[in-house]
Amino acid sequence: MVYQSKDRQQIKYISLIDPYVVETLKMIIGRSVVIETVRGNLQGILADVKPDHVVVNAYDNETVFYVRLQQIVYVMPD
Repeated sequence: MVYQSKDRQQIKYISLIDPYVVETLKMIIGRSVVIETVRGNLQGILADVKPDHVVVNAYDNETVFYVRLQQIVYVMPD
């Protein structure tokens, strides 16, 4: 996203992407995973992987979690 301020300077937003992590996680889409984040443990089915986040469906099939890759400590497939 880029926009111009009153003094015409452009502001650019930058997001860090770890392509090796993204590609590795894409190989386990649909599998059961345990994800350790900086805030705690999350378990469920890895539903999708994007360049900046993952989507995890909880085992109850009603709760969906969107976790930023920068917040993930490790991922362990079950």
